Amino acid sequence: MRKKIVAGNWKMNTLPAEGVELAKGVAAGRGEVCSCVNFIVCPPFTHLSQVVETLKGSDIAVGAQNCATEAKGAYTGEIAASMIAALGCKYVILGHSERRQYYGETSATLNKKMEQAYANNLTPIYCVGENLEEREAGRHFDVVKAQIEEVVFNLTAEQFADLVIAYEPVWAIGTGKTATADQAQEIHAYIREVLRSKFGAAADECPILYGGSCKPSNAAEIFAKADVDGGLIGGAALKAEDFLSIGKGF
Repeated sequence: MRKKIVAGNWKMNTLPAEGVELAKGVAAGRGEVCSCVNFIVCPPFTHLSQVVETLKGSDIAVGAQNCATEAKGAYTGEIAASMIAALGCKYVILGHSERRQYYGETSATLNKKMEQAYANNLTPIYCVGENLEEREAGRHFDVVKAQIEEVVFNLTAEQFADLVIAYEPVWAIGTGKTATADQAQEIHAYIREVLRSKFGAAADECPILYGGSCKPSNAAEIFAKADVDGGLIGGAALKAEDFLSIGKGF
């Protein structure tokens, strides 16, 4: 049975005290959601340690939003995977569309980051997805396939068994366009098919999350689809009540 996951990507939001309050709110309402749902919160680097401390004793995991390509050294402003792991984080988001778009992250960059994540026992949440131009040109399958083949196919079977994939329809984020539950299922099923071509039956165990404006009002419809195993949540993760309500979508 694949894990059911609701992961919150807080992006560049919340100050440390606000992040602690948000984490407390999620922990307080956790009992109202099925224990079968795995919750993950991914705050900014500045308050990872405080959120980890706040959630101690709960079953809510903490992840970082990024990590460096190198283990250590003269890389001003970078945060190593080992530093993240030392704080008590279990996950790290890699390849988010914003990192690819704004910071020029390529498959070569992400291969290095994946290597660092696994070397430090962090589970990567690896993001894939196409933009509006690629979707309208009918290239979405090709784009997603390349993002998987160029990075995920370099993993060992053991590493692949500890991977979460998040599909982001970049074209449906902030554009006024909406991806339907059927569109989500179509691309999720395709992703699993691509994974199966390399990893065989193990692909059926890999959680694939939906990352396109998932909210309390549409979570149940999206999560009901066979190949959707949860969500990578943006804006709705910044309100504990909304975040928990999405978890009730299973």
